[in-house]
Amino acid sequence: MSLKVAIQMDPIGPVDIDADSTFRIAEEAQARGHQLFYYTPDQLAYMEGRVTARGTSLTVRRVKGDHFEVGPMEKVDLADFDVVWLRQDPPFDMGYITTTHLLQRLSGKTLVVNDPFWVRNYPEKLLVLDFPDLTPPTAIARDLETIRAFRAHHGDVILKPLYGNGGAGIFKLRSDDGNLASLHELFTSISREPLIVQKFLPAVTKGDKRVILVDGEPIGAINRVPAEGETRSNMHVGGRAEKVELTPRDREICDRIGPLLREKGQIFVGIDVIGDWLTEINVTSPTGLQELERFDGTNGAGLIWDAIERRRAA
Repeated sequence: MSLKVAIQMDPIGPVDIDADSTFRIAEEAQARGHQLFYYTPDQLAYMEGRVTARGTSLTVRRVKGDHFEVGPMEKVDLADFDVVWLRQDPPFDMGYITTTHLLQRLSGKTLVVNDPFWVRNYPEKLLVLDFPDLTPPTAIARDLETIRAFRAHHGDVILKPLYGNGGAGIFKLRSDDGNLASLHELFTSISREPLIVQKFLPAVTKGDKRVILVDGEPIGAINRVPAEGETRSNMHVGGRAEKVELTPRDREICDRIGPLLREKGQIFVGIDVIGDWLTEINVTSPTGLQELERFDGTNGAGLIWDAIERRRAA
């Protein structure tokens, strides 16, 4: 099976070929004989009933500093493609949301991965609300008094932007920390969005586990350990990836959420687990494929393409 594949992503030039999951997905597609086309989100458009993009053909190679080759710029109708990948990084802002609306119009013609309707309706910090028994105590609010009451009840908390990413803007606040009002003032002065606050989980010092699911099934995990003196374990801010096995609790969580992810077309998902608790379900542009492959040899990109090819053949 040879598929025509378009990848909507951030500029490919700066990507780290040893860490970037989109690069690994493209590399695996190319190895299978699929044709690659690449464009950035600003080149996506709707025009008179057609969803189009301006971009280029793409060839990738695992050579640092010379990892891709593109053809001449051209405008294409995305309905002519078998698969479109929604892979630009968050933030999950109105620009991101608009791309999901446009790509949703390809439904029935082109397989968009992950399904854009449910990416839009299941952002990572909100989908977990459907599983309150799997998650730490959580509140979503813009109102300072609500956040204060939550902290008064639960003690130490984590405060972060509802639609943030990569560890940016995450604060641990002790029960007696006097900075809550100032942080609230700062956040609300730069955004109209609510904040999310969760009970602090001391187990984060041992790592924040990223479990990767493909079409609803867990394929493995990596552990992200915070740098010394840090609460955040994101690799963008110095977290260290290490090998880890799935626990019975991890599998219990995946058994609960997997069927919903599969039903809603969320083929590549990364969930975050601290201790025994699910904290996020990442559907927008999850990462971790290359780290997982290095640690235990699991070709996650291959399993993802197996799932896509099954769906296209159905």
